[in-house]
Formats: sequence, C-alpha cells, structure tokens
Amino acid sequence: MNITVYPARRLYTMNPSQPTGECLAVRDGRVLSVAPLDEIKRLGDVVIDERYADKVMMPGFVEGHSHALEGIIWDYVYLGWFDKIAPDGTLWAGVRDAGSIQQRLRRSLAALPVDQRLIAWGFDPIYFDGARLDKRLLDAVSPEVPIIVMHASLHVMTVNSAVIDAIQVSEKQIDGIVRDSTDQPTGELQELPAMHLVFDHYGIDFFEAASTPRALVQYARAARREGITTITDLLNPLSEKAIASMRATTADPDFPVRLVPALNALDWEPGAGSERVRQAMRHNHDKLHFGIVKIVTDGAIQNFTARLMWPGYLEMASNGVWNAPPQVFHDMVQHYHQAGLQLHIHTNGDEAVEIILEALEEALTLWPRPDHRHTLQHVQLIRQDQLRRVRALGACLNIFANHIYYWGDIHRTRTLGFDRCQRLEPTASAERLGIPFGIHCDAPVTPLSPLFTAHCAHTRETASGEVLGSAEAISRACALEAITLGAARTLHLDHCIGSLEPGKWADVTVLDDDPLQGDKSLKEIGVHATLLGGRPTTHA
Repeated sequence: MNITVYPARRLYTMNPSQPTGECLAVRDGRVLSVAPLDEIKRLGDVVIDERYADKVMMPGFVEGHSHALEGIIWDYVYLGWFDKIAPDGTLWAGVRDAGSIQQRLRRSLAALPVDQRLIAWGFDPIYFDGARLDKRLLDAVSPEVPIIVMHASLHVMTVNSAVIDAIQVSEKQIDGIVRDSTDQPTGELQELPAMHLVFDHYGIDFFEAASTPRALVQYARAARREGITTITDLLNPLSEKAIASMRATTADPDFPVRLVPALNALDWEPGAGSERVRQAMRHNHDKLHFGIVKIVTDGAIQNFTARLMWPGYLEMASNGVWNAPPQVFHDMVQHYHQAGLQLHIHTNGDEAVEIILEALEEALTLWPRPDHRHTLQHVQLIRQDQLRRVRALGACLNIFANHIYYWGDIHRTRTLGFDRCQRLEPTASAERLGIPFGIHCDAPVTPLSPLFTAHCAHTRETASGEVLGSAEAISRACALEAITLGAARTLHLDHCIGSLEPGKWADVTVLDDDPLQGDKSLKEIGVHATLLGGRPTTHA
C-alpha cells in the first residue's frame, strides 16, 4: 500500500524524543514516520498530499471529560449567562435577568405541543443578584405546564408548581430538596437523588437519549470542529440499547472521532456494573473503547453542592450534597478496583477528594495493582497534601481548567475567597509533582474547545480579565500536552493516541497558526481540519 505524506509548515509531535518534524507519513491509518521527505521516500512509494503544507499539525485533541449530552442538549431552551454557539453554528445570547428568562420561556412555551413539558438548561443562579430562581418565577410563565430548568452544572434543577405537585415533593424526605422558611419546597432540587424524582416521574433520561445515533453524530461533529479526534461520554447508562447504538454509529467510516464511554456506577449494583463493562469491552474496536467506570461523589462549587472541608463556603453555612452515602463510594472503589477496571471519579470539593483518597489507599493496600491510572476528575480544590497522596497512589488527575474563566470571579467573591482561589485547578502543582494529568471542558457544562481549555490553564484569566492564582499557570507547551498526550494517559490510551509516533493512529489536528510561536493567544488559533487514522475528515 502506498504511503501518504503530509508536509506541514510545522509539525508538533508531543514525543519528547522528537518534538518537531517536517512531514507526516501515514500507512494503514497509522503513523509510519515523522521525518524529512527524503528519509520517508526510502520507506517505499509515496503519495504527497500538500493540502496542509502551509498549516501547523499536531496530535488530535483528546477531550478526556465531556458528555454526549452535547449532542441533544440544544433540543431544549438555552438559559445560560454567557453567549453560546450551538452545534449547528447558531449563536444563542445569554440571559442576564429574570425577565429575560421568563420572556424566552414564554416564547418557547407558545411553540410547545399540547401535553408536553418545557425543559430548559444552562441557567446559572450564582450570577444573579437577589432571590434565586424558584417556582414562583416559573409559575409566572405557566403554573399548569410542567417547567424544568436544568442549571449549568447539570447538578441542580428548578421546577414550577406543576412539577412539584405532580411528584408530591412536599411529602418527600430526600437530601437536596430546598425548602423555604415555612418548610415548603422552593422548586430547587439539588443533586441526583432529588432530581431523579423528576426524571423518574416524567420518564426523562437525558443520558439514554444522548446515546442515540443522532445525538452521537451531532456530538462528534461539534467535537471535530474544535479539533477533537477522541471524545468521552463520561456518564453513560451502558444499556443494551445504548451499547448497540454506539457500536453501530462509531463503526460508520465517516464517524469522525473515537469514543470512550464510561459506565455510570450510581445506576448499577457493583457486581452487575463490572460485568456489564466487561461485556461491552468485547465490542471494542478502533473507534470505540469501553472499559472505564464513572463515580459521581459530590456536586458543584458554584451551586454550593460540592463537599468542602473547613472553613466551608463563604455564603453558605451548610456543606454540599453527597450523591450517595460516602460508604457507598468506598465500596464501589473497592469493587471496581478489585475487578481490574479503571475508575474516573468526580471530586469537586476537597472533602470529596479526601474520602476517595482514603478509599483508594485501602484498595491499593489490599489489592496492589500497577498502572491502574484511577483518575480523579475536576479536583478543583485539591490541596497540596492531597496532591502528594495522589502521586504516591499512582493516580491521575483531569483538571477542569475552564472553570477558572467561567466561575473564577464568583469563587473569589462568593464561594471560596481569595486564598483558596489561588489553588483552584492546580495544574502547575500537578506538573511539578509529576502527576499524569489532562485538562477538560466538561461539555455541555462549558463549550467544547480544547484550545480555549489550554488557554485557561496557561493564562488563568477569569471572565472579568483577572488572573487567578498565577503560581498555578502552566506553559503553552504543557497546556497543549494536557489536551493531547496528557488526556490520553488518563484514558489508558496513550499507547495509540495523544502523540504522533510510529505505530500510533494518525489522528491529527491541523491549525491555522503556530500555537507555540507568534502573538496569538491559544484561544484565537483556528482549527483548519482534522485527520482520523490519516484520513481527512469533512467539516460540517
């Protein structure tokens, strides 16, 4: 078979033995060589493709923590604070006051079919002064039609009286049901146990819907536009239907990314969950990789639902919400570790980090396992002593760098204060300690864009332009590694993706400008194209 050669203006490999190159040679979907053209010609007959000769090539971006919800969430009404671009390229303006929220909901309600519920998403109450969004504001839109507003973090929702009455919230005794001074539900439901009252009553399953072919294709197209060649779905039901859909969709030669789904451990008894993952792994192929398990411990800092150690929140006397009793998380860690599977564990607050480190320490003492790469996700508030324990355990981190931009200002003034914000998303400390780490966007919580994520980790700029915790800023080169090889390590896929080395898949992101040289910030650099297995993908 002929060798296809792609010359480039510059080629970054993420291979420390050969950081740069002139030409990329591809055969059978894999990197054959990164070398000068004369050297490559010695390997056999070549076909030279110069379409990217004036561009910069680097390994395809790896989004190590995002969700296929990105492919369906735009079916619902957007109520976010920030302007946002939908997968079809439509710009949705942010909403900045209660009146604008009600106006957008009323417009959507007018187009809603009879007997349907109105679902919105993206709302972020911490940006709004005064009273929080509650049932009264939604009842002013309609007290009869069920209205469900998912918050931006996807860890909280607010509903109107029609929903409260239908599911009889007043009678329920579940953590996460927010009540007023008269002990009546306000309409705010925090974290999974409380939100499942709504999901179960109305038969809503966002994560199952996100596993349909249509959702997966839309998700993949959105990722491709941002230079991503490997995406995750880090909370998948792994139902029979979902597995069948992912198998069929990813097997399409034109599906432009590789997909790594994670079992939602909270939906499964551990024994059945590990067996389901092993069954799914039998269907792994080049573009579909089952094998990881996701545990969600606490909530989100900006919702005051993450679990914090002393001194807690600035504006909230109570602590956050556990999505299950801590003993349940402990038992899950023991089981899935002993079963030989890799864990990805949501740990926003430092108390959540603490209970998981204790569980991992016990598991690894009882059942030592080299190169397990259990990965703590988000770790926004992880302390220095906890970072050293992560290193000692051989665990990985995937750090939510985008959070600095979107919520850094709020954390400084309302949730955490000055001191703790200096350690928020501690990428430099992870690098200094030699902890394998990636950085992520958690789409649809924040937009897909690895270059923006890298920009956040490099500059640590908030939405107001303030630099938050400059000592934790990392270099451009380190940030680019964190969205390629670093993220691949956390997925246990660095043997086949994340860098351009002979034998690895020829997954490439083609950029308009050089990310390590020139005046443009990382977020300003355009993505020109992607290649998957050496094959150019068509941008939608």
